[in-house]
This record gives sequence, C-alpha cells and structure tokens, in this order.
Amino acid sequence: MKALTALCAGLLFGAGLLLSGMADPANVLAFLDIAGEWNPALALTMGGAIAVAAPAFYYHRRRAGRVAGGSATSLPQAGIDRHLVGGAAIFGTGWGLSGICPGPGLVLLTTFAPGAFVFVAAMLVGMFLTRLVRPSGP
Repeated sequence: MKALTALCAGLLFGAGLLLSGMADPANVLAFLDIAGEWNPALALTMGGAIAVAAPAFYYHRRRAGRVAGGSATSLPQAGIDRHLVGGAAIFGTGWGLSGICPGPGLVLLTTFAPGAFVFVAAMLVGMFLTRLVRPSGP
C-alpha cells in the first residue's frame, strides 16, 4: 500500500509539473531573469502548491497522526549549518544554470531530452559524492 501511495503521489506531482509548465527549463529560467523578460509563473505555481499543502501540514500538526492510522513523524528542527548553506548554494547554482531541479529533471526523462539525461546523471553523481563526504548525513 505504501508503494502504491508513493507511486500515485509521484504521478500527481509529475502531472502537476507538466500541467504548470515547470518541467520546461525555459519557464524556470524566465522566472530567474528578473532583469529581462521576467515570467511569474513559477511563483504562482509555488503559491498554489503551498495553498494545497498548508491544510495538510496544519492537520498533521494538530492531529499528530496519519489519516489511515499509524504514527507520523515530523522532521527534526535542525539549525542552519555549513552543510545546509553549501548544499543550498550548489543546488541554486545548478538550478539557475540549467533551469532544472530534481523533480522536473525526472519528468523530463520521459521526453528523452538529452539534457535531462545529463542532468539526472550529474544529480546521481552528486548524491553519491555526498555520501562519500558526509556518510552519516541525510
């Protein structure tokens, strides 16, 4: 059941990326181009996602459990450290240069775009290197 729920959530997320146009790197780069032809579509997409997710987070905090039963754990409230800042800087640089982040990168694989394969390969190498540098990290 857990795998089916994850599959459905992933398919819904991918469909949302395609529907909103956020799987297209040009739309993301247009959002980041504040000095040129700025496109607010990414901000509107994020706002819509927050509006949909906020009630679920509120419900989770109030109820401290899952709808289907069992226990749900919250993420630990970790402080800002050099790993977080470094990872955010690397992620932001890659996103700004390519216009692709991990979710849309995986969705783009379905289009067989060569850039998507390069991006996902680089992402996997980065994940592997992270485990070498910080084996106990998340």
